[in-house]
Amino acid sequence: MNKKNYLEEISRLKKPFIIYKSIKGFNLYTDFSKKIVLTNKNIKDFVKKINLTKFKIKQTDLFIGFFGYEILNNLIGIKIKKQRSLNFPKGIFYKPETIIKLSNNLNYKPKRSIKYNKFFKINLNKKSYSDIFAKFKKKIRSGETYQIKICTKYKNNSKIDPLDFFCRLSKTNLAPEAFMIKDKNYSIVSCSPENLINKRGLKITTKPIAGTLKKNKKINKKKALSFFQKNIKETKEHNMIVDMERSDLSKICIPGSVKILKKKIVEEYKDLYHYVSLIGGIIKKNIKTIDIIKAMMPGGSVIGCPKISTLNLLNNQERENRNIYTGSFGYIKFNGDMKFNIIIRSLLNYKNNSEIAVASGVVVDSNPTNEFNENFIKAKAIIDLFQ
Repeated sequence: MNKKNYLEEISRLKKPFIIYKSIKGFNLYTDFSKKIVLTNKNIKDFVKKINLTKFKIKQTDLFIGFFGYEILNNLIGIKIKKQRSLNFPKGIFYKPETIIKLSNNLNYKPKRSIKYNKFFKINLNKKSYSDIFAKFKKKIRSGETYQIKICTKYKNNSKIDPLDFFCRLSKTNLAPEAFMIKDKNYSIVSCSPENLINKRGLKITTKPIAGTLKKNKKINKKKALSFFQKNIKETKEHNMIVDMERSDLSKICIPGSVKILKKKIVEEYKDLYHYVSLIGGIIKKNIKTIDIIKAMMPGGSVIGCPKISTLNLLNNQERENRNIYTGSFGYIKFNGDMKFNIIIRSLLNYKNNSEIAVASGVVVDSNPTNEFNENFIKAKAIIDLFQ
């Protein structure tokens, strides 16, 4: 592949590829020798049979892909009743034979202009959202949950050029966990900001995000931090999620090793500010890859807490599959190192049907109008790609 024109060439070849944000730019993964479509029956064997080795590994000695929300629930024993479904795979992982390092400046011009469908339907209007909100408020007051995330979806029917979308998104809303997948009948474009697992050797970190503020000309990062610190609702939400992520890490880490490394800082994105912390620990020596995945996924910051009872409440309420949303994308290396994000701020296009799922947190101090509007703020960076 001609590196100078890598994006145009890989688009022309029409072969599957993945782009994932790295520290200095992006990595492009392609020439896949294996493609494993996950099911509830094969997920455990897939994770357990990854050829883990203590010896030096090649750059391509890894599997990269995603776990969907539904298969992660099944993995930890949470049942989901029958819901409306796109029949999209529950997870897919690829074994790359080629990795190309790219700069942050992704240049790609589509050869054909596509007229995108600008109109989206939302699966929950404001009244329906408010009704669900009221039900969950009662659950909070009764002590069944302390925080819960209501998922809404924006959908349209549209053929897209995912590489064009991703390159434009990387220029307008570059996120630390951004990625895209292009395969024959589906694509995913994501500007996810949230890392769930970053494991190197026995060290592991997670970066929960809980707290969102819409940007405007009068607010900078310093004022955003002041807002979060003074806002009771945002502070409660953040503290609960941090405590839950510490608890999840404690299941797999040496007692006393789990610590908050960065506490309540602000990160800036295209349309909003986020309230963020960083937590780390040292993994126990007998812990396996499957144990880490089961302890940490699905990521608590996009579910609510406590995790298990809240998952049961969500799954009884929701009428359609989340698919990729609040699943995890990333890689597992053959030496056991791994990196996974939480799939949020993402577009799934499957058989020319697009969906963007978002969620906002409900705590006892929440307001339904504010939370409903927050969902649109979170989806806006993706929706703008269709304009």
